[in-house]
Amino acid sequence: MDHDTLSNPNSPADPTPKPLAGVLVVTLEQALAAPLATCRLADMGARVIKIERAEGDFARGYDRAANGEASYFVWTNRGKESVTLDFKQPADRAVLEALLAQADVFVQNLAPGALARVGLDSETLRTRHPRLITCDITGYGTSGPASTLKAYDLLVQCESGLAGITGTPEACGRIGVSICDIGAGLNAAIGILSALASRERTGAGCGVSVSLFDGAADWMTVPYVHERYGSGAPTRQGLQHPSIAPYGAYTTRDGSSVVISIQNEREWRNFCTTFLQQEAAAHDERFSSNYQRVQHRPALDALLAGRFGELDLAEALERLEAANTAYGQVRSVAELGEHPALRKWPMTVGDRTLDLIAPPVRAPWDSGRFAAAPALNEHGAAVRAEFLPAGHEVSP
Repeated sequence: MDHDTLSNPNSPADPTPKPLAGVLVVTLEQALAAPLATCRLADMGARVIKIERAEGDFARGYDRAANGEASYFVWTNRGKESVTLDFKQPADRAVLEALLAQADVFVQNLAPGALARVGLDSETLRTRHPRLITCDITGYGTSGPASTLKAYDLLVQCESGLAGITGTPEACGRIGVSICDIGAGLNAAIGILSALASRERTGAGCGVSVSLFDGAADWMTVPYVHERYGSGAPTRQGLQHPSIAPYGAYTTRDGSSVVISIQNEREWRNFCTTFLQQEAAAHDERFSSNYQRVQHRPALDALLAGRFGELDLAEALERLEAANTAYGQVRSVAELGEHPALRKWPMTVGDRTLDLIAPPVRAPWDSGRFAAAPALNEHGAAVRAEFLPAGHEVSP
């Protein structure tokens, strides 16, 4: 079948042809990492057929925040088709085999070894379908003593050392979103796009794999280098930068928090003259370079905290603007919703239209709205009728 003739029934009309139009992605996925990866492919125009168990992706039950549906699910499954299959049953296995025979990409994030036991592992599939690109997403890889560990996001934050450098001096902290899952999903999307580009040149598919731990470990490169080859990994600083000062949060008279960042001596002098209105501070030997400011951070923080504490938020921001000092307000989620830079797209969820956060990549093929996330097995009958080989019965 010519995949250019395939269309996603969930996709809204798009102003510009999408780069992955005609690409068929079949995915055995659950939770967050793999669904996010295939969601990004769907955003780029791929047709994504999501295979679910009879009970559905368990992320469907995480919460009910999106008009009764799970926020995780509607975020990462927009524009997909849902089909429930039990591939241990012959009729359903036939449907899956027919899908894989026509697929360009197969993505899975089941437990290591689960698909090998039923002959659906990536290597076997690519032997049968040489142009197929496979992507395996795991917690800690597919081999070695760590490969059998359960890999929920917070556990990986802890195992990778990420939680160890996050938080306040008194306690470690969790990054407030499922960052390791998100990172693995984005790494998987990058890997798949790279494999598609390679296939354009070679005509052959290949296998790519990512793990939550590998992604988190990659982000830990700078602390790792400091620990192994420098004077030690940075300690937990809360809303302070461990090696740049001033670079952290200060509280205004009316209780707001503002993070400021000084990157060079010209900025420091402007800050002292215009914001602190204490030109002498610019010539204080304790603050004469970033190195000295870090060494004398308590005295520096006391100086800045005193000045911020004399100003309300509006006054502080006015002075920071005048000094051309980089700053960011410490906002709540509610305040994020009103941020002037925040872009929103509408998405239909049940009987309501929700304004959700727009995709991070702005592209000519943007539609300006999200396709819906599928109901469980919403496309089961249509997909079975389209892909089931002649002579096979459709299971109930």
